[in-house]
Formats: sequence, structure tokens, C-alpha cells
Amino acid sequence: MAAENKDGKAADAIHVDIPVVLNEANVVFNMDHLAFAGDLPVGINYMHLLANRFKEQGTKGQIISIFHGDAAYMTLNDKAYNAYRHVSTGNPYKDRIAELLKQGVQIEECAVSMKNHKWGNEDLLPGVKVNSGAVGRLIQLIQEGYVQMQP
Repeated sequence: MAAENKDGKAADAIHVDIPVVLNEANVVFNMDHLAFAGDLPVGINYMHLLANRFKEQGTKGQIISIFHGDAAYMTLNDKAYNAYRHVSTGNPYKDRIAELLKQGVQIEECAVSMKNHKWGNEDLLPGVKVNSGAVGRLIQLIQEGYVQMQP
């Protein structure tokens, strides 16, 4: 028996008219603002889902995420996160970001955001790369054919 969706209809009753299969895709996530589903940043969740989809479908390509602006703090290590957010919990996103890195997602932090907050490379989570500026990096990647997602 099929599971039911919220309308009480069988979930396997869905007929897909336009199947989406990506042979190749390069995607950049512009993580410049805060958007959450509960406590989970929407963009981090979408990156995870997309990385899984790429693996399942054998999609060739790259997912890059650029953190800057209001979302720049999400790449901080526990000590820097605690100091910036005035908490003692540590960075609640560090495990998700570590998993994204394992999935092959390139995580980047903006040097301009870092300078504005007086953060150094030692303040970032392991594996996070620093670009010289998020806006220029976005332009560069879009000119190279990357599709921009802004969750």
C-alpha cells in the first residue's frame, strides 16, 4: 500500500510530465542572507539535497557555496562563532558543512566579510576556502556558466 500525502491521496499516484535529468551542471549558491526552515538554513539543506541528486543521477559538475553578508558567520569555528553570536553552544552548522565538504561541495567565505568582522582564516571551519570577494566571485562563476541559486 502506498503512503498517503497530506491530501489523503496515494503518493505513488503522482505522474511526472517533465522528468528532470541533469547530465552536467555547475551551481553556485549565493549565501548572502538568512533564510531558515525551522533552525536549518534553507540553502545548506538545498545544497545537501542537490549533492545527493547529483550522486544519484550521475550528474557531472560542481556545487560551490559562497557565504557572505548576513550569512557569513555560518562558516566560523566554534570559538569564533561563540564570540560573534554571544553564545556558548558552538557552531550548530559545522556538522552540516563538514558533510557538504565530504559530498564534494566547495564552501567559500568572502574575504571582504571577514575583514569587516575582523575574522582571520583561523576563525573558519576546516576545509572552508576564502575568496577575495563574494560579488566578484559570483560574477566570475556566472561568466563561467554556473547557475546561481539564491535560497
